[in-house]
Amino acid sequence: MRRADRLFLLIHALRGRRSAITAQQLAQTLQVSLRTVYRDVADLQLSGVPIEGEAGVGYMLRKGADIPPLMFNEDELEALVVGTRFVRAFGGERLGRGATAALLKIEAVLPDALRERSRRTRIFAPQVAGRIENSGLIDALHAAIERRQVLRLDYRDGHGAVSAREVEPLALAFWGGTWTLGAWCRLRGDFRSFRPDRIAAHAPSGEIFADDPARNLDAYLRAVGTRSTG
Repeated sequence: MRRADRLFLLIHALRGRRSAITAQQLAQTLQVSLRTVYRDVADLQLSGVPIEGEAGVGYMLRKGADIPPLMFNEDELEALVVGTRFVRAFGGERLGRGATAALLKIEAVLPDALRERSRRTRIFAPQVAGRIENSGLIDALHAAIERRQVLRLDYRDGHGAVSAREVEPLALAFWGGTWTLGAWCRLRGDFRSFRPDRIAAHAPSGEIFADDPARNLDAYLRAVGTRSTG
């Protein structure tokens, strides 16, 4: 966890409490050592954060101290909460963790009424075991896109026949039940949209591809409406 995130979460743990919380409880909440808690609290106090208390007794924010609330209305807040739930369910493990952390930070600076409203949202995206998003494949494809890694795929077509492909991955799209990987296919010499659930095997080739205007993301997006799947 980044130190900035840890300090933010420490303040969040202290926020709104009527009684002191011990360093041991903070260490368990943040999953860090007692020494780290003592150091972080001291650093925050030196930075002007009004934390009262001491080691062996406990800590709390001085009464009246708070973080300025974000200016969300109820519809905006609900959109953020629901969006976070969908990312956790369908965005892969890495983005799911990021969405959870982001929502925690947002809720940390909300007024009490809006924080309670966020918890009453009744639109859910259940996380179900066995879905492709939980297999690590979406995370691997996402990482390859960010790093511009050429991928070698064993890809099954609609009839189950497998072909070997080398692709330059450009984007992932979620269609409400099915993912597609937009890429430049070197075998076809053209753009293709591959379904991750038909990828039998994948591995980076070790090659990094260049941003060629003729076959980059912008070119793919212009062509995607007229091209067939792989």
